[in-house]
Amino acid sequence: MKIGNLDLGERPLLLAPMEDVTDRSFRILCREQGADMVYTEFVPSDGLVRDAAKALDKMRTLPEEAPVGIQIYGHIPEAMVDAARMADKAQELVGGHGADVIDINFGCPVSKIAGRGAGSGMMREPDKMVAITKAIVEAVPDKPVTVKTRLGWDESSKIIVELAERLQDAGIKALTIHGRTRCQMYKGSADWTLIGEVKRNPRMHIPIIGNGDITDGPSAKRAFADYGVDGIMIARASFGHPWIFKEIKHYLAHGEQMPPLSVAEKVALAKRHLTLSLAEKGEHRGVYEMRRHLSCYFKGLPEFKETRIRMVTTLDVAELYSILDSIAERWA
Repeated sequence: MKIGNLDLGERPLLLAPMEDVTDRSFRILCREQGADMVYTEFVPSDGLVRDAAKALDKMRTLPEEAPVGIQIYGHIPEAMVDAARMADKAQELVGGHGADVIDINFGCPVSKIAGRGAGSGMMREPDKMVAITKAIVEAVPDKPVTVKTRLGWDESSKIIVELAERLQDAGIKALTIHGRTRCQMYKGSADWTLIGEVKRNPRMHIPIIGNGDITDGPSAKRAFADYGVDGIMIARASFGHPWIFKEIKHYLAHGEQMPPLSVAEKVALAKRHLTLSLAEKGEHRGVYEMRRHLSCYFKGLPEFKETRIRMVTTLDVAELYSILDSIAERWA
């Protein structure tokens, strides 16, 4: 699969952009664990234009996580174009690797974003969505622009088949479709039938990436086989489970599940993740922001509640490493 001139190989697996999840440390770890491409957290276009430090920091990527897409969101056309230009120049502005792809977030369903017309809120204004996309493509002619979106606003307005053609005509180089409407949020099951219809549309020639409910090798294999997508994007199933990319690739290659990781192997990955987080964010923030991941690393261990509480409440680095060591010893 190619996004412009960026070759991601056959049946690539991509880490979805997720706010407060896909920071630099997690992106690096997922690349090490087999993700073919990763994306930044959502970068607010109005924050970039205001020169907000947090928004600018989200644009900083590192060579070891490449290829990486910088994802921007917003609802003001001028701000979105300015943000795209800044993302295009991210290497000059904030250092690091920069962007291999600029992705437009037309899919986030949370109220604080969609409610003001950004993210999947743009599904109610498809003409504006297409106009913003076209303006961004024209503003960054040397960088592939992609879009991530949903099926529609609600059950009565699933516009993705027609919208996909319009976005392609606006100049995007790939389209990621989450198989839910905005009103579904993350409830119910993802509907891949319309994703497949977009892919089968003879007018479509850009890569179509499917997203939604990919949790293991069999679900990934069905998505490729039944709906013909070019790539798959994995989101919530990666929480505390960065090795999911290796598991899926093993299944696609061999038709069988990869042997499960031992507790000691999971502890080693958790330590690697923690080390990356500390290097990026310092001790206090690095430990604090690891909690959302550490709470998921050891799901299913028996009599784990007390250890889990200790693990996700301490802010002491040495204690946290000690707790991880004790997990490897006790549940070996």
